[in-house]
Amino acid sequence: MEPIDKQSPLPLYIQLMDSILKMIEEGKYGEHDKLPSERELCEQFDVSRITVRQTFQELENDGYIYKRHGKGTYVAPKKHGQKLLTVWSFAEEMKRSDKHPETKVLSFECIQPNERVRLALHFQGTEEVFKVARLRLANGMPLLYEISYLPVRFFPGLTREQLEEKSMYQVFEGNYSVKVEKAIEQFYAGNIQEDEAKLLKIKPDTACMKIKRYGIYQGNYVEYTESVARGDQFFYTAELNNQLY
Repeated sequence: MEPIDKQSPLPLYIQLMDSILKMIEEGKYGEHDKLPSERELCEQFDVSRITVRQTFQELENDGYIYKRHGKGTYVAPKKHGQKLLTVWSFAEEMKRSDKHPETKVLSFECIQPNERVRLALHFQGTEEVFKVARLRLANGMPLLYEISYLPVRFFPGLTREQLEEKSMYQVFEGNYSVKVEKAIEQFYAGNIQEDEAKLLKIKPDTACMKIKRYGIYQGNYVEYTESVARGDQFFYTAELNNQLY
C-alpha cells in the first residue's frame, strides 16, 4: 500500500481509502478477500484507530467492503443496480411540479481526482477533472447539495459562468455536443453532516438520502455526482410496467 503523507492537506482517512482502493483495483485484493485488521493498518500507516475506522466506514458506505462480526473486514463483490428508465432532470422535474428551480454554484475548480473518483469515472490513467459543488433549490428552499466531477478532456474550457447561466446538461450538449445518453443512480440512506446541514437548512444528523450519479456518453463516463437530499422534502418515484424479465 502507498504510504500516507501527513504533511498533505488531504485528510488521512481519504489517503488511506485511496490506498486500499488502489490495491483492490489492481487485483491485490479480490472479492471476499479479507483486508488487514484495524490494528495492522494502524501500525503499518502510523495512524490512529479512529482514522482507520472512519476509512472502513466510508468504504462500507460506498459498497467497497463489508464486515463480518468477530471475523474481520472483506472486499465486497461488485453490485448491480436497477437501470433508470430516463435521464432525470432536477430543473424539469421542479417545473412539472409548478416550482421555480434554482441552482447556486458554490465552488468550481480543476483538480487531480483521488482514487475513489478515478474509479467512479473509469479512468485508465492520470487526468484532471472539474470539481463543481452546487446547491439545488425549489421556490427558495434548498433540496439538494451536489458535488460533480467532470473529466476535463470532454469539457475543455468549461467555466463557472457557463454553469451559472445554464443547467449542466444544457452546457454539455450546447457547448460540447455531449448528450448524456444513460444515467446510473445509486441510492442509500444516511445522516447528514454538519456542513451539509447548514447548506440545506436542517439539523445535523437528520436522516437524508444520498445519491451517486454516473452520466454516460458513447460508452464514456462523463459525470460522477455525489448528492445529499433532504429526506423531508425530496423523494423519487419509480414507475414500473407489468412485464416479467
